[in-house]
Amino acid sequence: MIVRVFRVTVPRALHLEFEGKFLSVSIPAVRSQPGLVSVTVGRPTRWAPDEYAMISTWEDARAVAAFAGAEWRRAVIPEGMERYVADCSVHHYEVFG
Repeated sequence: MIVRVFRVTVPRALHLEFEGKFLSVSIPAVRSQPGLVSVTVGRPTRWAPDEYAMISTWEDARAVAAFAGAEWRRAVIPEGMERYVADCSVHHYEVFG
């Protein structure tokens, strides 16, 4: 299995609007993908006051690539969501243990 960790920095003035769109656009787009095992989202804390995260677990790298395309090691930003992204990153990990 592959864990995909997406982190996005959103300007504070856009947090409320972003959260609504994240839950209604981004999360359903991921949840509808074949090969998805689970997805968890996190909102900012005092330690990272402008950073959100989406942690998804996939059956294998092929499932991630089917979702994210040939450049699957890059973030997938649904149309219309790019306006909220000040910065973002995505990392992948193989599940073990």
